[in-house]
Amino acid sequence: MHLFFRGLFGIAVAALGSAVLGMLIIYYLALQSVPNYQKSLSVAKLTSPVEIIRDTVNVPHIQAPLDRDVYFGLGYAHAQDRLWQMTMLRRKAQGRLSEVYGVQTVAADMFMRRLDLYALAAKSLEVLTPKTRIALEGYAAGVNARLDEINTGTLGRGAPELFLFKAPIAVWHPADSIVIMKLLATLFSGHMASEILRAQVSLALDDQSRLDDIFPSSPGQPLTEPPAYRSLFEAPTQFDPLDPQADTHREPAFAALPRRGLAGASNVWAAAPDRAASKGTLLANDPHFMFSAPTLWYLARLELTSGGIIGGTIPGIPAMFVGRGTSLGWGLTSSYLDDLDLYIEQLNPENPEQYLTSKGFQNFRTRKTIIQIKDAAPITLTLRWTQNGPVIPSHVQNLKNITPRGHVVAVRMTVLSGHDTTLNAALSMMQAQSKEQAIASAQDYIAPAWNLILADEDGIALKTIGAMPQRDPRHQSQGRLPSPGWITQNQWAGRLPYRDNPEFIDPKSGLLGNTNNPLIDQPFPNHMSFDWGDSQRIKRWQKLMTARKVHTRDSFIEAQLDTVSFTARSLLPLIGSELWFASEAAPSGTVDQRRKKALDLLADWNGEMNEHIPEPLLFSAWMRALQVRLMQDEMGPLTAQFHHVEPLFIERVYRNLNGAAIWCDVKQSARLETCSEMSQLALDDALLWVEENWGRSFAALRWGDAHQATHDHPALAKNPLLRYFVNIRQSTSGGDNTLMRGRSRGTGKNPFENVHGAGYRGVYDFADTESSVFITSTGQSGHFLSPHYDDLGQLWRRGEYVPMTLDLDLTRAAAVGITRLIPKTNQTTTVEQ
Repeated sequence: MHLFFRGLFGIAVAALGSAVLGMLIIYYLALQSVPNYQKSLSVAKLTSPVEIIRDTVNVPHIQAPLDRDVYFGLGYAHAQDRLWQMTMLRRKAQGRLSEVYGVQTVAADMFMRRLDLYALAAKSLEVLTPKTRIALEGYAAGVNARLDEINTGTLGRGAPELFLFKAPIAVWHPADSIVIMKLLATLFSGHMASEILRAQVSLALDDQSRLDDIFPSSPGQPLTEPPAYRSLFEAPTQFDPLDPQADTHREPAFAALPRRGLAGASNVWAAAPDRAASKGTLLANDPHFMFSAPTLWYLARLELTSGGIIGGTIPGIPAMFVGRGTSLGWGLTSSYLDDLDLYIEQLNPENPEQYLTSKGFQNFRTRKTIIQIKDAAPITLTLRWTQNGPVIPSHVQNLKNITPRGHVVAVRMTVLSGHDTTLNAALSMMQAQSKEQAIASAQDYIAPAWNLILADEDGIALKTIGAMPQRDPRHQSQGRLPSPGWITQNQWAGRLPYRDNPEFIDPKSGLLGNTNNPLIDQPFPNHMSFDWGDSQRIKRWQKLMTARKVHTRDSFIEAQLDTVSFTARSLLPLIGSELWFASEAAPSGTVDQRRKKALDLLADWNGEMNEHIPEPLLFSAWMRALQVRLMQDEMGPLTAQFHHVEPLFIERVYRNLNGAAIWCDVKQSARLETCSEMSQLALDDALLWVEENWGRSFAALRWGDAHQATHDHPALAKNPLLRYFVNIRQSTSGGDNTLMRGRSRGTGKNPFENVHGAGYRGVYDFADTESSVFITSTGQSGHFLSPHYDDLGQLWRRGEYVPMTLDLDLTRAAAVGITRLIPKTNQTTTVEQ
């Protein structure tokens, strides 16, 4: 027996030793893919020498005699630091994730294949200017130069993920950059989710007038009640019941589309010289998107023939989306322009290969495609198009629940264009020297639709860029609900003229800002949108901006990092109006005593969503529980589709606007419940939830424990071992509706995890451009063994920034590495600029 146990021990030691040895080998191989930035390299398809100077935080400063070769350098730098990320973005846009991840991404691939983005991207190459094509070709050549270097230099396959996933990397093509741009347009838009949810609520509510309570028109907009969704179809119309679990727990990296409330968002504001203490224009911008490790943003400086520019790029695309040059700064926010409509298409009951049009039944346009799936049989998919656009799968965001039987759904989006000139505009815009030039150059922008804010040496401007669909004034739902596709008045009639896009130049106030709030209140069809991303942050911004006669770079930074919740300040007096200090003393440990303590804390709270205090957690849990109490009996399982608190809904209820207090009454009970009762019951619900998840002691509660920023690796986030190396978690302040926005997950065990916010922050001062600063939320490298994987994240979490300098001598003096790319002598390449 003794020998037996000695043998088992020996086997265990040997197995452990083999495992350790295997891990060391994998570590060594993965380490080979950490880029070496100090080198000279002879590369093909380069027309002039390129120098890439890496500053102290690994921001590449790229210079070359020709612009084409500057883009070559950017492609090479992107591939050095973000190869896995950019190739996965390409795969997602192509609908080819399942080749790497297996069955878990099939649903996302099916959706993207039906959009057929890559075919549209390839076709769009034909309408790009020669200058844009040269930039795209130069960028692609730079990416491919890095791929050649990896293949010939034994550099660990270029990214550590490639040891874990079988994901061969094809050469880069110009169309790949266009398709990633199109992918971003789909991910930044939340209008599909809004249309679907509005239709679901319409089907669920007995009283259609209550629809305005949940989807209220923004202040200043004309109140036009949408039709009941059922009324758009001939009776009787049958709908399948809601599946409350459908598409609600899919991993964000693999979801076909972002959930409602988790699409694009942003803050941006600017001050004219007479509103700046330094007499130079100021601009601040922080675009918001889903957090990931690494972040979507990549900092870079490009020395073009038009001048040096520095700011934020996105791996896979040779454009600087946010940043500044010596004379112009630009920033972006999601405009929420309604550039998408869903169409219900009626099938021919005698021939399901046909759909109804205004001229009778017509055949779908079709094409077959094959989805290859890792460790599973391939799927042959038949793509179908109607006159309104591609037919999309019914599993997307509970679409099946709102599709009448015998019908399918098609989608019309501005990004679904084979004549997409967006990159023409993007590359031209970032080389403009004034706000007027930038506005003019953005005319060809198609999608995604953004608010472009500009600051040059003389003034400031804001222009909405992107194609605005031209809808018929007789459109049945005005684009707020999926509409019958066979009715001509529901179809688009092209694009509105660019001059109709909202524009503000040098306002008298000297200030411009946008937090995804409404820009205009024109009636339909020139309305821009019925759905907006913010009605709360803008109130706080207005207070901070008007509190000073003049602003500085530091006051703009202070506003960018502001964590005071206008929502808390406006809602707490309403929902607690009959509860404050009304409770009598109660025995320790009772529900009454805990409720009194919570109310006393919240009564003295100033609304600051500080990570170190308990009040934000108590408030957030209370609002979440209250919304469930108000909605549950009216909408049942549909309540779970409202992942985030709707402040305007709660405000309407507690102000009893148009009889909205009826939501406080429980339909199933005989008595009439009051809103004060709902407040108390919801508070008790919230305190019980807090106790079960975070403990009984209020003094031990910290908002930051619940509100951790989750920069998770899209593919390895749940790997039992690697998750500790690849995921970046940070305690954060802020909340859903603060200027320093940290949008919560809204679902799961911890619905308050911070999953969506400012991956990039920048503040530009044109009185002293060298004092401009920026930061991203993780680091420049996508390699988790690199020191630059999360170094910027620690600064970002503390509200700090790094300088954004255009001084090459200063950058060179403190460089962490200089890469020199030299044209191969045996090549013949001619490029015109």
